Amino acid sequence: MSRLRYCLIATLCAVVFPAHASDPEARAWLERMSRALSSQNYDGRFFHLRQSKSESMRIIHRVDKGKITERLVSLDGSGREIVRNETEVICFLPDKRLVLVEKRTDENSLISALPVYNEELESLYKIERSGRVVKALGRRTQIIEVRPRDQYRYGYRLWLDQETAMPLKSQLCDSNGNVIEQILFAELNLRDRIPADELKASITGEGFKWVRQDDTVPPRMANAMMGWSVARLPAGFRLTTWRIQVIAGSPTPVRHLVYSDGLASVSVFIEPRNSQAAPMHGLAKVGAAFAFSRDLDGHQVTAVGEVPAATVQAIADGVRRQEEESQSAPQQILPLPAEPPPVSR
Repeated sequence: MSRLRYCLIATLCAVVFPAHASDPEARAWLERMSRALSSQNYDGRFFHLRQSKSESMRIIHRVDKGKITERLVSLDGSGREIVRNETEVICFLPDKRLVLVEKRTDENSLISALPVYNEELESLYKIERSGRVVKALGRRTQIIEVRPRDQYRYGYRLWLDQETAMPLKSQLCDSNGNVIEQILFAELNLRDRIPADELKASITGEGFKWVRQDDTVPPRMANAMMGWSVARLPAGFRLTTWRIQVIAGSPTPVRHLVYSDGLASVSVFIEPRNSQAAPMHGLAKVGAAFAFSRDLDGHQVTAVGEVPAATVQAIADGVRRQEEESQSAPQQILPLPAEPPPVSR
């Protein structure tokens, strides 16, 4: 969940591949879930579980005249709050006395990038129903499995309320079905009306450092950052957005490219390397996300996303300057390494 990790952006899109048939009723359930999430007012508490860590959160989701606003609050002591209004996503980090602000780029809920059905998604994931009747929050649910068709992405397991199709539980799973992280609602209330005041942060941010990701970058710097792309990509991934932005902790503007298959997404960050600092290289794991870094032509390149390690490495290894791309081979799937590189912990 990129926004739960200090508002890293994960924008969604897809490419067309030959169709694969999935369970039509499973597809209908995903469509019902999408409509419920985009049309319902709700207020709930959930647990975000990954590895041995657990975080308790509250989410308030309001729909007013078709406009969605949300507020996400950590209940475990950090005081972290995320507010998404019509134009911005604002992340308050009181323990760091920091506020991060970025432009709003999509309509997806802050709690998770849940799969939204379309035919392009079906070419990359197999969508099936489970025949089991399982209860969550005391309600009967329909379990939907979204399984990847290759090794370059993770799958999902969803527990949807049979009456409302709201997701009461979701799991991110590896290719063997092992749970990487999950969201489990402890309470979920559908409400006819939510006052606008409930969407306001309880923190003013007074005296905090404010970092706006859309800060204006001087043209000279922007021109210097142009001309980068990924020459070879795993099947289904394509560039969905890019920007040049200011990121907290970085002394210079950073080029940020987002590649997605319509569900999974990978962010690529490219910045001039500090000549006084040793370059980062190799694989690292943070929660459910993998990151792969390399040094390229005096720049630090890092690909990060909630995808298998081979995916971020393939995308980072494919980064090229555009003048090099014209001489590169066409986009293709890179083979998996025989043995994965060591993971930094």
